[in-house]
Amino acid sequence: MSAAPSRSTSSTAAVAMVLGAATSVQVGATAASALFPAVGATGAAALRLLLAAVVMALAVRPRAWRWDRRQLGLSAAFGAVLAAMNTSFYAALTHVPLGVAVTCEFLGPLTLSAVLTRRRRDLVWVALALAGVVALGLGGDGEGGDLEPVGVLLALLAGAFWAGYVLLSSRVGAAVPGQGGLAVASVVAGALVLPLGAATAGTDLLHPHVLLLGLAAALMSSVLPYSLELVALRRLPERTFGVLLSLEPAIAALVGWLLLSQGLPATSVLAIAVVVVASAGATATARRGEPAAGGALADPGVATHGQRRDG
Repeated sequence: MSAAPSRSTSSTAAVAMVLGAATSVQVGATAASALFPAVGATGAAALRLLLAAVVMALAVRPRAWRWDRRQLGLSAAFGAVLAAMNTSFYAALTHVPLGVAVTCEFLGPLTLSAVLTRRRRDLVWVALALAGVVALGLGGDGEGGDLEPVGVLLALLAGAFWAGYVLLSSRVGAAVPGQGGLAVASVVAGALVLPLGAATAGTDLLHPHVLLLGLAAALMSSVLPYSLELVALRRLPERTFGVLLSLEPAIAALVGWLLLSQGLPATSVLAIAVVVVASAGATATARRGEPAAGGALADPGVATHGQRRDG
């Protein structure tokens, strides 16, 4: 009799952890966007990735010198995708609201899920999500103007790199034990973006307030959500975990409204809801081992969503 309440409490806490992790990722994005006036989107991406790499390398301490060529190559490719995904996503945030960017980005892993499963039902989810994104574009920017096409395109590009992240994360997870592959990929990502960030921001990257914001973005976008999700995965079924992550576009819109004053018209809110439903539906109906919508994988041993975007 006493075990049931304990399990219920554990599951409730795990749900709160997943939602907290998704919220943390979006709050981290707002911290990064606060860096844009000082160092630009590329500078913010470079600083965030580099600080995340330092934290990850110190925590994991990968012994990369013992790896073979395949392990190193996969980790390097993983890092390149991680760098491109973060840079394009942050660039999108300079043109469109946070909720819009995240919603458009979700098309990447959702489409990948449908392509890999090759089931007609999954094509329906992608079509529904695409309809939501189209409706999102028609809704405007919330201030009476149209969404900037370049921002939408950058968010979709980030989604394409996110799909690549999902594919590579499964291969790196299989080739490299533990989180060593992600740690090395984070270092590679930071090294790739740093020259671009330094070229645009220069010594502004070293200002104390800039470093502090960058560290906040790194912790909120990587360390905290990863820690929360790691615990939650031990207490929740994989499908439940993936469905909860599908709420991220809605969470992003809410965080954008609360912290960045980014209001959206009712049509855009409805469009985001459509994408959330499509992502949750694709996740709930996925077979074990298939990439779930929203970037979570059916195998919890592979990299989770908290590492995905701001890795």
